[in-house]
Amino acid sequence: MADYHPYGPPQPPPPQPWIRRAEPGTRYDHLARTTAHRWWRPLLGTLLIVAGFLLVSLAVLFGGFFVSLLLGTPLLRSDGVTFTQPLMGMGVTLLSLALGLPIVYGVTWLVQRRPPGTLSSVVGRLRWSWMLFCVLLALLAGVLGQAAIAVAYALTGEPVSGLFGWAGWERFLPGLVIALLLVPFQAASEEYVFRGWLLQAFGAYLRTPWPAILLGAAAFTALHGYTDWGIIDVFAFGALMGWLAVRTGGLEAPIALHVVNNMLGFGISAAAGTIEDTLRQGAVAWQSMAGTVVQLTVFAVLVLVYARKKSVRTTSPEAWRPPALPVNM
Repeated sequence: MADYHPYGPPQPPPPQPWIRRAEPGTRYDHLARTTAHRWWRPLLGTLLIVAGFLLVSLAVLFGGFFVSLLLGTPLLRSDGVTFTQPLMGMGVTLLSLALGLPIVYGVTWLVQRRPPGTLSSVVGRLRWSWMLFCVLLALLAGVLGQAAIAVAYALTGEPVSGLFGWAGWERFLPGLVIALLLVPFQAASEEYVFRGWLLQAFGAYLRTPWPAILLGAAAFTALHGYTDWGIIDVFAFGALMGWLAVRTGGLEAPIALHVVNNMLGFGISAAAGTIEDTLRQGAVAWQSMAGTVVQLTVFAVLVLVYARKKSVRTTSPEAWRPPALPVNM
């Protein structure tokens, strides 16, 4: 005799949604700890991001070669620079890095099955007012850092003409325009990869954020071609940005400083007519570390002070509310 069910046959459990979210009160580096988390997801996602970045970089590089051929400009220089036209090399480099942004967003949704906005902050989006305020703090810290570099060179009797110069408006404006168009996306893309994806994907395994912070800083340093003091400079920047992402619950402060730092670097190089030196990277004078120490210290202190004053959220909210739907009247 068949089983009798007074309320009808048992119903199968409802299907689980594709998108999963972390529990309320979760720290930024733990936002990948959802019910969909498995040990292999961070590894697979990282491989997909690396592969996607390589494919995009090759596509942009070949596009740059094609444009150079159309313009009739030689491609290679004897000193190892890929493009003889520095502005072409600048545009290709920044664009290839900027296009990593949709890749990391897509991998977060596809592999980790969570909202890509959780890479931005604990509230699931960029907090624009907080980021714009951090831009002001970054400008102050950047100007003080450049002043510290000039003072360090003056105290050691080294000339600064190669760092701060004026090559004329015809050389300054094109570089400035390219930087304004691409640097915000390039800097944000790097932050989403190294302080967003890596910090959260590998932070899902660990209680403390520091191993993931240091891993992201090491990978960020490996992406650059600096040597000697430049390695310390870039690693310190990456480690501090990872720490600030955890302390402020999002990428707003790291993106702000990264954008301002790169805009100052490319702007000063464009003004001096030395864009090709910026692209080549390599050795960094020890006097530049004075600027790094001042810039990072001032920015970190100001961000922490104002984050507390403005009550910037550092953990996920108690309830995730979907956007309100319009009411049909």
